[in-house]
Amino acid sequence: MLNSYQTIYRGGTGEIVEKKSRFIVTTFPVETEDEATAIIEKVKKQYWDARHNCWAYTVGVEQPLVRCSDDGEPSGTAGKPIMEVITGQELKNVLVIVTRYFGGTLLGTGGLVRAYTAAAKAGIDASVQVVKTFGYKLRVKTDYTGLGKIQYILGQRGLTILDSVYTDVVEVEVLVPAEDEERIVAEIVEGSNGKAEMEKGAECFFAKVDGEMVVF
Repeated sequence: MLNSYQTIYRGGTGEIVEKKSRFIVTTFPVETEDEATAIIEKVKKQYWDARHNCWAYTVGVEQPLVRCSDDGEPSGTAGKPIMEVITGQELKNVLVIVTRYFGGTLLGTGGLVRAYTAAAKAGIDASVQVVKTFGYKLRVKTDYTGLGKIQYILGQRGLTILDSVYTDVVEVEVLVPAEDEERIVAEIVEGSNGKAEMEKGAECFFAKVDGEMVVF
């Protein structure tokens, strides 16, 4: 499994105009092909009077499923350029739909490729992108004398504390990136002289959004 990947947390919209043709782009985070298909049908109904609703999506992290459609535009001039923007930015689990209202002037194959590329970029730029990190929740139990050292280790590593419980001992729950697991556990063991108790919890993905850590 990939330890981290870039995706869209919150979709965005954008628009460009090329020779009176309007290109309206909408982006979405998606997890499954069924979800992507349902969104495409919904957008087609929303823009029912448009000449074209072209799209591309990638679903999956390690071996992503990729699909695209020119929706009536000349072959390779719409869906493929949209997909190339997605893959060029190394985004995963993303759907981009570009709706075209024809302005009366033919753009030619080169003009269409440039327009759909620019529209896709505008939509992605308007989205909120995040890097999702794979890891797990680690619960650490220590006495009060060892708390300062453990807090120092967590702070040095930039680990996010999800919860703290203070009784006769202290329990903290932190998010640990999978790729740093062995190193962090070893540091806590050494820092607490083997006194800290640790329990590995649920695996998850997490990402920082607007300065706050979000668990998926």
